[in-house]
Amino acid sequence: MIAAHTFKDRTVALFGLGGSGLATARSLQAGGARLLAFDDNPKSVEATAAEGIATGDLHGLDWSRVDALVLSPGVPLTHPKPHWAADLATAAQVPIIGDVEIFVRERDAQTPKAPFVAITGTNGKSTTTALIAHCLEASGRDTQLGGNIGVAVLTLDPPSPDRFYVVECSSYQIDLAPSIRPTVGILLNLTPDHLDRHGTMENYAAVKARLLQEAGTAVIGVDDDYCAGIADWHESEGNVVVRISKERALDDGVFFADGEIRVAQGGAVTKRFPLAGIGSLRGRHNGQNAAAAVATLLALGLSEHEIANGLRLFPGLAHRMEEVGRQGSVLFVNDSKATNADAAAPALGSFERIHWIAGGLPKEGGIASLEPFFDRIAKAYLIGEAAPVFAATLGERIPYEISGSLDTAVENAARDAARSGAEEVVLLSPACASFDQFRNFEVRGDTFRRLVEGLPSIELSSRG
Repeated sequence: MIAAHTFKDRTVALFGLGGSGLATARSLQAGGARLLAFDDNPKSVEATAAEGIATGDLHGLDWSRVDALVLSPGVPLTHPKPHWAADLATAAQVPIIGDVEIFVRERDAQTPKAPFVAITGTNGKSTTTALIAHCLEASGRDTQLGGNIGVAVLTLDPPSPDRFYVVECSSYQIDLAPSIRPTVGILLNLTPDHLDRHGTMENYAAVKARLLQEAGTAVIGVDDDYCAGIADWHESEGNVVVRISKERALDDGVFFADGEIRVAQGGAVTKRFPLAGIGSLRGRHNGQNAAAAVATLLALGLSEHEIANGLRLFPGLAHRMEEVGRQGSVLFVNDSKATNADAAAPALGSFERIHWIAGGLPKEGGIASLEPFFDRIAKAYLIGEAAPVFAATLGERIPYEISGSLDTAVENAARDAARSGAEEVVLLSPACASFDQFRNFEVRGDTFRRLVEGLPSIELSSRG
């Protein structure tokens, strides 16, 4: 754990006692802060108090004596309207920060040269974060992975000069981290997202771009207009910018083309990193993730051999195009994290002949946007509440069955795929939330993995 010593003897109010909020409360208490923690959920407050952490209703606090309000990332700061705790802090001119800001202050105070990589973007953050951390760890470097990827940043080991931090940052976390200054800051891409939280696309882009303002090196995807503009502006301010692309060759930068990552300088390709045969980095979207990783790792001083070895050994993320195993010529892929059509598109675009398991709790828009990939689908196996709606979209064009449950879908898809004798893929990429049948997408993916593991003659992949 990173104890928040920079807040020793300072009065701190904390709101939000979920996973990261509770970790932040522990960090502040360990660092000697005068802390008062609260949540709208009485059970969370009760559990926190049981740990010996001071709790109390922030409504009655004397805000003139408070040095900072720490908000958990999920608590609204500005839109659709500020949370009441944020309103009270703002009225008293109390700074509002989050856990990443506390991490940044501890790093700056203890070991400001400790390598720190911060990753953001609308899509691909988690894979890029995991890939960079994996390559660093595979090279023998002391590596800490955390942030929005699911490990609260203040639960990581304390900063030391040779310890590398790889931190995924959501827009919510960046909004609450005014002092962030990573060694390498990465902005992958920007598409409309979380506008209920930020109000407009312009506000959302501005928050994301803030990650780069004081970065030693800014790695920026330039395949969308927002990011391309940010890269140009950032460079015009005299900052170091490395552009990356999955769509086109760059004269200067890192790009994906013909199944490999290419590093270019002055119009000449100087380094190449093949991705062929790396199942965990399949697809053009992973070309962008790998390009960002290569640009970052080069900036951090890794050798070409270290980077190539790390890419080759990357196991991928659980539930995101995760290769579970093979049954003869049939590959089973767990893409349970694809909880809407846009998220399912990369997996559908990565395989030629697919037995597609889809469905669950439907999202607005359904799967109509996936029609360009329908000719890749040998058959669809529809589960959950969305099954009838998805069936109507598929119509007579694509063979389908209403499987209902995931176990039936896996059994029938495995049977049908095995009959062809050709290279086939059984793909769970639901394009739906999981809540009609599973607690979350992780449980759904774990169930798929368990069902595949139970198939006869299955050869499990390394993660499986």
